[in-house]
This record gives sequence, C-alpha cells and structure tokens, in this order.
Amino acid sequence: MILNKWAKLRVVVGAVLVLWMMVSVEAQELPHSCARPDQIAIEHLHLDLKVDFESQKLSGSATMKLDRRKAADMLYLDTNGLKIFKIQSQLNGKELKWSLGEYKSNLGSCLSVELADGVDEITVYYESQPGAEAVQWLTPEQTTDKKHPFLFTQSQAILARTWVPCQDTPAVRMTYSAKIQVPPELLAVMSASNPQKKNKTGVYEFEMKQPIPAYLLALAVGDLKFLKLGPRSGVYAEPSVLKKAVWELADTEKMISAAESLYGAYRWDRYDVIFLPSSFPFGGMENPRLTFATPTILAGDRSLVALIAHELAHSWSGNLVTNATWDDFWLNEGFTVYFEQRIMESIYGREYSEMLARLSLDGLLAEIKELEARDTWLKLDLRGRNPDDGMTSIAYDKGYFFLRMLEEKVGRKKFDLFLKSYFKKFAFQSMTTERFLSYLKENLDNKIDFNAWVYSPGLPADAPVVETKALDRVGQAAQLFLEGAAPSVLAADFKTDQWTTHHWNHFLRSFKNDLSPAQMKRLDGQFKLTQSGNSEITHDWMILVIGSGYQAGMPRLEEFLTEQGRRKFLQPLYEKMATTPEGLERANRIYAKARPGYHAVSRQTIDQILNYQPTKN
Repeated sequence: MILNKWAKLRVVVGAVLVLWMMVSVEAQELPHSCARPDQIAIEHLHLDLKVDFESQKLSGSATMKLDRRKAADMLYLDTNGLKIFKIQSQLNGKELKWSLGEYKSNLGSCLSVELADGVDEITVYYESQPGAEAVQWLTPEQTTDKKHPFLFTQSQAILARTWVPCQDTPAVRMTYSAKIQVPPELLAVMSASNPQKKNKTGVYEFEMKQPIPAYLLALAVGDLKFLKLGPRSGVYAEPSVLKKAVWELADTEKMISAAESLYGAYRWDRYDVIFLPSSFPFGGMENPRLTFATPTILAGDRSLVALIAHELAHSWSGNLVTNATWDDFWLNEGFTVYFEQRIMESIYGREYSEMLARLSLDGLLAEIKELEARDTWLKLDLRGRNPDDGMTSIAYDKGYFFLRMLEEKVGRKKFDLFLKSYFKKFAFQSMTTERFLSYLKENLDNKIDFNAWVYSPGLPADAPVVETKALDRVGQAAQLFLEGAAPSVLAADFKTDQWTTHHWNHFLRSFKNDLSPAQMKRLDGQFKLTQSGNSEITHDWMILVIGSGYQAGMPRLEEFLTEQGRRKFLQPLYEKMATTPEGLERANRIYAKARPGYHAVSRQTIDQILNYQPTKN
C-alpha cells in the first residue's frame, strides 16, 4: 500500500509521540502534579476531619502509608491553599521537616517532606481554607429544602489537593478510610462504604477497600435521607427530593445487570446515587460507590437517565481502568460514552440509543469547528494548562465514535470480548493512550489507522454513520416551520405530544440561525417552551431566546441561570449573551447575582467568558 504524504506524516508524528510518552511515563513526569510515585507512592490514606460550617474549614489530619519504591528520602505531595501545622512520623512520633514550594497557578504548592530511614507512615496535620476550590459550602437558603447547610466536594480533575494533601494524579491509586465529624443533625457520605441513616454523635467512619486515584475522593454533608432502589443500589437526597429521585431512577438495577452482562462483574459492592443541590457544576461525577448527580436530570419522565448509565459505566471505564494523565482523558470518557450507549440500547432499544448518538455527533461536529486543531486530537496536550480545558466533546464523543468504528470494523461480538478482557486485565490500573493502542494492536486489529483518530485533528473519513429516522423526521418538522408551517400543523402531523427530550433537543438545535421574535412567539404559543420544566429543553430554548431577542423568554433565562449551576448549561448561555453589547450587559447583571451560588468550577469558566475580576478582600 502506498501512503500519501499526509498519511506518512501522521505515522511519523504518531510514532514520535508514542516514544515521547513512553519515556515520559517511565520518568514519571507528571505535568499536573509534583508527585514522584516512581520513588514513593501513597498506598493507603486515612482522613480524620472535622467539618466546621461556621468557619468553612475542614480540619484534622491525613495519615499516609507509603510504598517507598526507591532509595529516596523525600516525599512530594500536592497541596493548594492548605494550612499545614505539622507532620509526624508514625514510626516514633517525631516531627518531620517539611516545606511548601512556590505557588503555581492551578497547581498550588508542592509539599516536600523529609523521610528518615524506616519511616513508611506519616501524619499531616492541616486544615483547608474558606474558598477551597473543591469544596462548596452552602447556606440553608442555597439548598433545596432551605433548612440546613450543605457541603459537597468536587475533586476532579486536580482539586483534591485543595482539601486533602495527596498525590493528586490519576497515575497513583490508593485505598482510603476516614473518620468525619459533622453537626449531629446532618449525615456525612463519601466515595466509600456509607451509612444509610444519621446517628446521634455526628461521627461517621468510612472505608474504600479498592484502590482509587485522588480525583475520586469525595465527601458530602447535609440533611440527607436514603431509600433503596434494589439489593445493591439506592438514593440519597434532601427529604423533598428523595421520592421523586427514586421514581426517576427506577431502572438502575436493570442498568447494573445490563452493564455486567456486557463487560463483567461490578467490582465496587454497591452503586448508590446522591442528588446534590442545584449548584453542583456537572451532570454527574462517578465517585465510586456513590455517584454525585445534579437534580437537573429529574425531568419527571425518566428521559434524562442516560446520565446515570454514563456514571455507572465509569465503574469500569475510569474507575476500574483509569487514564494515567489528563492528556489520556479520552480513555475515561470515550469508553464511558460507548458503554453508556450500549447500556441504553440494551434497556431502551437501538432506535433510542441512536438518537443519543446522533445528538452526540451533531454536538461533536459543531465543537470541532470551534476548537483549535490540536485540541481535536484524542491524545491531548494539556501541559501548562488546566486539565478542565480537555473536558470537551473530543474526549467524550470523538472517543466514542473511535470505539464504535472499531466495533463496526471487527464485529460487535469480537469487540465485546476484547473490551471485557481489557477491563479484566487492567483492573485497578492506570492506562496511557500508547499502552492501550499497543494492547489494541496485539489483541484486536493491527491494520486500522489509529493515528488518523488519535494523533490527527477533526473526524476521520471512516467515522461511523448514524442513521435515525425519528430525528430525520424531526429535522423535517423544523424545516417546514422555517418555510412557514404553523406550529399547530407540526403538532398534528408530527405528533409532537409523543416527542421525548431528544426529539425536542434536535428540533431546537436544527435552527442554526437565529429565529425572529415572531417565530419564537409562535413556537412558544403552541409548545409552551418557556414554561418547560425539563432542563435540557430549557437550555436549548434559552439559546434561541438570546439569539432572537425574544423578550418574553428573558425572565426565564435569568431564573434558569440563577436556579442551577451546571456548567454544561451555563457556559453556552453566557457565551451567547457575550456576543452582543446588550447581551453582555445582561450577562454581567445576571452573573453578579448568580455567581455566589455557583461552584468554583463553574465560576472559573464564566469568569473567563465575561472577563470577570473577583474583588479581593
């Protein structure tokens, strides 16, 4: 086979990158951590912390059992904003010498600890500070039930270091335990074994026997109740949310069974979900044993539970086999989207899952146009950048379509056997892109041009085709409306009363150019879109509200931006407003009101969009 010049260049670039990554990983050059786990790694972490809502601090100690792999006498830990009091050896109780390095943006300060011979267990006495990026402290007024304060953490990607001194890199896995003291009227839960009801002391103990990376450390404290979903699943939530959440997640046990039938046993004992207050910045976070979820998926019709399938799938792809660096993020998310689609297909059918795939493809193609070419490679380059910059549809959806392409080329049966063996062989290990590709070539196919996907921009020519007659029909409805058809005719001819969330998503996203206020009024009059209680539909409608200047929708826009803090919704809406002087003024006015209720992850993104400069006290 004769390669053209571009194909040859791709092969060369790919080979060079493979060699570079092999050298980098062996030397433990971790771009987002000062840890040197090739020398000394944390084997087990024990936290003993008190939660103080008044001072907004977590205070206590972190005891670390160390694996001293080389003749090194210096331990390096990641911290960001932590106040360190002292560090003791557990061998003899003596205090150890330590120092904090120079602060670096995003990364924080490296904590260096001198270790004497024989010291393989230390205790760091410390406290977090108000404003720690991982931790959001909510007043009673900021919660759903407005009776008690609430706390939750969000450690991914490199925020664990803002509340725990640790080796904050996915290249290091550790087991952990914890003792957490909270006000007696509240319940504490973690990404570990959990209580299911409050006790009188306010002291709770936890254990995670399976080794995890630091970004999966998680804590939530609030007025929480628990109800079972099945023999190994359940829901935590504030009392007013609990029954609604249980109804919405009725198919969770089916999802667990479907996942196990595909890729092997669930290895984390239980799968519970906690619904956090609406300021949670993500749809979900796959903290093992306890998925953190946004209440914005509680649509009342079970139409948004693909998010639960996604977080459950992370129990294999991400939690079980983990990206070794954030440049390898697609190994977590691309696999998880693929797995999510397979779970949804198993339970709800191929037509349903193909609608999800079509929406993913449309979003991916749109984002590719907006990103720099280098940022559309599957293998990212995030050196000197915040890992959050890599949380785009490339890792999720381009990764998904790469795996779907492999499935279509080798056949589903063969591909399923490959994935099942992959999860089994590399369970509780960290994985680089290069190591995966090597395993892929040896065990699945060595003829496919992986470089076109992994080390090249955009979407390759062999990308899978997604065919869905249901959404094609929806696209026809949108076109007819643009040609002048009355919304009442669309409702009758296309049976819009039977549309799911995904039909409406595609319908609204089909209007790539801004509609006129008159067109918006006609749609709203028929379909009551401004009044929708479905967050996904509301978001897509609000994009059109902003673009059209539809004044009747503006009050709802402000409500939507202040009642929830999910970054997926916030970012496009603020970006859309910022494109015009009038919109920018509105965005700044709304943001001034909403910002105190957003998590730091969301604030950082919107601060950049609006060039917002926080006032320093």
